[in-house]
Amino acid sequence: MNRFLLLTTAGLLALPGAGWAQTELSNFTATGRGGVATTFATDYQAIGINPANLGRRGGALVSFTIGEVGAGVSSQSLTRQQLRKFVFDTNEALTPAQKQEFARAFTSDNVANFSADATTLGLSVQLPVIGGVAVSHRLRTSGHIGLNQNAAEIAFLGRDAPIYQAAVAGNLPLVSEALAGTNLQMTSLSEFNVAWGKRVLDLPLFQLSAGAGYRYIQGVGIIDIRVEPGNLRAYSSLSPLFDVNYGSVTTNPSFNLKTGAGLKPVGQGHGFDVGLAAEVGKTVRLGLAVTDLGQMTWTGNLLTANDQKLKKLKSEGIGSYNFIKEAAEIFATGTDSLFEYKASQERRANLPTRLRAGAGVRLSEYFEAGFDVTLPLNDVAGNLTSPFVGAGLDFKPTRWLRLSSGLGGGAGYGLSVPLGITLSTSFYEAGISTRDVVGLVASENPYLSAAAGFLRFRLGSKSN
Repeated sequence: MNRFLLLTTAGLLALPGAGWAQTELSNFTATGRGGVATTFATDYQAIGINPANLGRRGGALVSFTIGEVGAGVSSQSLTRQQLRKFVFDTNEALTPAQKQEFARAFTSDNVANFSADATTLGLSVQLPVIGGVAVSHRLRTSGHIGLNQNAAEIAFLGRDAPIYQAAVAGNLPLVSEALAGTNLQMTSLSEFNVAWGKRVLDLPLFQLSAGAGYRYIQGVGIIDIRVEPGNLRAYSSLSPLFDVNYGSVTTNPSFNLKTGAGLKPVGQGHGFDVGLAAEVGKTVRLGLAVTDLGQMTWTGNLLTANDQKLKKLKSEGIGSYNFIKEAAEIFATGTDSLFEYKASQERRANLPTRLRAGAGVRLSEYFEAGFDVTLPLNDVAGNLTSPFVGAGLDFKPTRWLRLSSGLGGGAGYGLSVPLGITLSTSFYEAGISTRDVVGLVASENPYLSAAAGFLRFRLGSKSN
């Protein structure tokens, strides 16, 4: 599975211009404000944030991009040096002392959050009578890691974990007892989006726009393992791109084996966004949206597990910084797994639905400030672990330079200070940003993130 993560990250960084995860990482302008975007986002960048902004006054007649990308990973329990090794030095082996150290460090309900997003193509146009219409294609990968003490020790110490040594006559407890509090989630999606927004009320001091969006989603992969006292929920469905060896389960008639190459989907679904955007006077903007309503249906390479006796590992646990791949072999679909997985034919899962609310003040064409709150409306893989609250601003010291910053917190992350730099002309924008400039250099609570876009064009001007 790490192969896919590396391919995704490398692909994002190589594109011209490029949890828990927050979906604005492929929007380099929003990333520079720490994800504050409900009242800021316009044109195709409003997709997945607030489609009603497509009907707002002003903006460009035509906007398009090729390759806006971003990636980020954070941890509340690892140091920056440790986190960097898990990202960049995956082939390096762990010493016995390091395995003991990580067994302690990974005992946390918020070990890591990661994401990698790419808008490969985005386009929006303003049409008479109809309003604003936008389309885009986006790739999204996100994940969350949280382990209790037993899970962390098993992961890094394998068969030598204390819970195995303490078991009497090999009588191991149920998974739901031994691993309660453990959560491992990863989703990878390919989305085809269309959105529309139109002004529905136009008064001298008040304008109201409404909007809606639809997305057809291809599921590239999912791992969703959640352990609570008395309850284990675990399933996975992974594209052939993840290169998983399923062994003898492939002979089971209930197993829908998917083979091939590329982003071959193993699931599909449909998502919807709805939103409202208001302009009060000439300075105040308000926004309200619900995003990612809908469901995914996973059918390919699908395995599920229910509560059972904890199995004893044969291996010595994770032996390198290649955590994603080795942890998948232990907790998900590997031959030396803690769980006994069974072949399944279909699994339905809700999309990570969120409520977004924002308020902004546009004092001039050179300065705009805003405040955002994003609330998770369900508990599924890929959604926020807690509400996100942020304040952001854009400042243009000159006509060709825009600086963005702010403060943000929640959603599984600590307090962050974003920073974005955008070069802007009347028709062209290019920029680079980070969700947390402090997290790039801080030893504790690191947050490594970057987003970029170098092929964003905005043509014409909407006069009303």
